[in-house]
Amino acid sequence: MIKDTEDANSQELRRTFGVFQLTMISVGATLGTGILVILGEAVPIAGPGVWIAFILAGITALLSAVSYAEMAGMVPVSGSSYSYTYATLGEGVAWVCGWCLVLEYAVSVAAVAVGAADYVNETLRIFGVELPPALASGPEQPGGVINLSALIVVALATILLMRGAKESGVVNTIIVFVKIGILVFFSIVAFTAFKAGNFEPLLPMGAAGVTAAASIVFFSYIGFDAASTAGEEAKNPKRDLPRAIILSMVIVTSMYVLVAVTAIGAREWEWFGLETTTAPLVQIVHEITQSNFAVFLFAASSVLAIFSVVITVLYGQSRILLTMSRDGMVPRFFGIVSPRTGTPLIGTLVTGTLVAITAALIPLGELANATSIGTLFAFCLVNVAVIYLRVTKPELERSFKAPLGYTIPVLGALACAFLMLNLGGVTWAVFGIWMFVGFLIYFGYSRRHSRVGTMSDAAYRESLDA
Repeated sequence: MIKDTEDANSQELRRTFGVFQLTMISVGATLGTGILVILGEAVPIAGPGVWIAFILAGITALLSAVSYAEMAGMVPVSGSSYSYTYATLGEGVAWVCGWCLVLEYAVSVAAVAVGAADYVNETLRIFGVELPPALASGPEQPGGVINLSALIVVALATILLMRGAKESGVVNTIIVFVKIGILVFFSIVAFTAFKAGNFEPLLPMGAAGVTAAASIVFFSYIGFDAASTAGEEAKNPKRDLPRAIILSMVIVTSMYVLVAVTAIGAREWEWFGLETTTAPLVQIVHEITQSNFAVFLFAASSVLAIFSVVITVLYGQSRILLTMSRDGMVPRFFGIVSPRTGTPLIGTLVTGTLVAITAALIPLGELANATSIGTLFAFCLVNVAVIYLRVTKPELERSFKAPLGYTIPVLGALACAFLMLNLGGVTWAVFGIWMFVGFLIYFGYSRRHSRVGTMSDAAYRESLDA
């Protein structure tokens, strides 16, 4: 049985997005985070073969993206994989998935926003100034008090999202083209200093190094499912969501591999492990061009790229919480839609405020990896949901169906599990604590306030028969 994933009494969001806008949401939520924030951490682990790590992570994400596309065509509502698992595997599994999505979206937004500080400083240095240490990082760094750049980036994104989805969508689309342009610009600049010898040896850390790096750079693909959170705001979700999800994955993976290859070609892989390479792409542009204008252009555009990711991922988080609130899994105010803006105003404000505080004050470190493990687990559940529906409901109408029978969802689930196993013990410990807190919330609040939990036994049996 597929449970009803809509609340007939809920206020509806406005349908304004076509396939182009949906693709831009996914690309905007994804493109930039791995290259701008994670690349410098992944190269010392994988060596020159880091581009292979991006391909492995991309294949894993693409397999899940195809499963997402099939589910999005059958369950075209806001809520992403939470809605898919609720509709197929039930409330308890859906809560686990939704709690993982909170980890995926909220913590990843904070992680990306924290990465903005280095690029803001690189931009300011062109003018001979930079943020003082007290405002450049949180209290985890010597002299640090608050990461002002991260706070401002999240605050501006929250204000824009509160104005309306259409307005924020236009801004996001413009910024997506800007960041594609700057990444192409970087690749052209880096190619002028390209040395094939930088790729020898290709795998100095062996295959284990590449797979470990793939688990880390999977963070780069977090957000590709953002289009699936816009199901209720899509004009033709059954047709457009599958197209947007798959197209965005092709665009993002191609750009990641291009930039990774040209970056390694321009600089030896050992260079990326130096403490001075906090914003490696900006430094490569500066060393090659010796042009302050080129550095300013790239650094400023990188801040815009990060801002685009923050907008779209924060957008996805607010829509997931909206859907969960309709099911009674989180407080009802997350589901209140403003008649004037057509957006979940209070939920967006609360989410943005919490993320801004987290980004400004808390060192993320292993939490970034915990974001990856939570995302991989949620993606694994979507692949399982596709298999489950293929077995139990083969007659259901599917506007898109993953090819090759069960091959893609099975491989997608196995690939997610494989990357999860390659993450470190501390990451698993953080994930375990996060899930423990989630179970406390579920049994302490969500189970008693959910639609299923508040049904009488007779009504629940009647819903199952419907």
